[in-house]
Amino acid sequence: MAFPLSVAALAAGLVVSAPSPDAAGTLVVRVTNDCSAAAAQVVEETGGQLLSVQPVGDSCIITVLVQGNGQRPRKVTVKVPM
Repeated sequence: MAFPLSVAALAAGLVVSAPSPDAAGTLVVRVTNDCSAAAAQVVEETGGQLLSVQPVGDSCIITVLVQGNGQRPRKVTVKVPM
């Protein structure tokens, strides 16, 4: 189940790392204190619908549902360092 997040909560503490040349196609988002900004960034990058966010140790586990072209949506899980 998706849950609404305020724009202020999503934008709080967002710091986005520049992609390294050896990590093509890898999404890296660094956040401070919570996973809201990371979740917003993953949703924006994937164009998906937020399903869940879990802080685990020094990372956030973010799961989104991404629509396919005429196919069933697929579930994508991303681990993002805090």
